[in-house]
Amino acid sequence: MREDGFMKHIFIMNPVAGNGISIESYSEKIKKAFEELNISDEYEIHVTTSETDAYDYTKSQVETGEHIRFYACGGDGTLSEVVNACAEHKNAEVATIPLGSGNDFIRIFGKKEDLLDVKSHILGTPMEFDLIKYEDQYAINQCSMGLDAEVCAKQAHFKKIPFLSPEAAYTVSLLYCFIGKMKNTFTIQFDDDEPFTKDVLFCVVGNSRWYGGGYMAAPKALTYDGLLDFVVVEKDCTRLTLLGLINPYKQGKLLDWKRTHFKRGKKITIKSTKPSAVNFDGEVKIVTEASFYIVEKAIKYVVPANSDFMKKVEEGTL
Repeated sequence: MREDGFMKHIFIMNPVAGNGISIESYSEKIKKAFEELNISDEYEIHVTTSETDAYDYTKSQVETGEHIRFYACGGDGTLSEVVNACAEHKNAEVATIPLGSGNDFIRIFGKKEDLLDVKSHILGTPMEFDLIKYEDQYAINQCSMGLDAEVCAKQAHFKKIPFLSPEAAYTVSLLYCFIGKMKNTFTIQFDDDEPFTKDVLFCVVGNSRWYGGGYMAAPKALTYDGLLDFVVVEKDCTRLTLLGLINPYKQGKLLDWKRTHFKRGKKITIKSTKPSAVNFDGEVKIVTEASFYIVEKAIKYVVPANSDFMKKVEEGTL
């Protein structure tokens, strides 16, 4: 924080986030919030103009060394860019205002409509969260490899269909991918454990709980515990059986399946016998090997003031 006690606030706004809220109307809400709170801190609104602008602009501001709270106003993609620019910088804080069509990470704080309240983020409390590191990228939510990563790649296509929600787009993508290959042969190593080889549907690396528009793939993950949740689901059943598992998977019941391996740790390495999709916070690439590891307390994340998240952390009931 600056010597005068003030903090700068920068709202990074994605004009094509897809929630139907105009930049003009939300800018007015931001202005009104600062006026009503009688906060004299400096604030600005930066509307992104290109695919990497959220990252580039945030990074340029972080490197000034000023104490800045960045508000990622958009979807999970905007949040990912801001997080990558702020990761491991102690002068930066990150908040999320869910203006996107898909905002999976903020589900841990409550209902999306409640989290549109600007004041709750301005008055929010920063907390140190862990991040997932993959190559030179950071992920705040989840990474994965296998069928579900291929689904994420297809979801980007189906999300362009009018009136199809992110959740519906993920389900349609999942059904589409069922038609194609259904398994990958992975050699998996948790931390320094002995590697094992299995025919696998997918592997999830969870720092938080939801992805794909509301699928709870890592139902026990905590963003602050210094551990990642590894969920490995074997391919040992027919397509028909798997169709019946979609809804339980969405509800986070996959840890109850006999075909599921669950472990917490610091690092996971996955090697595939053939090229496979890897997903890191919604970005997808094709690889034959990937390693994911935790970077503890790597980001100062702002917990909204109207969320019961902090209370649940203190009670151990999250």
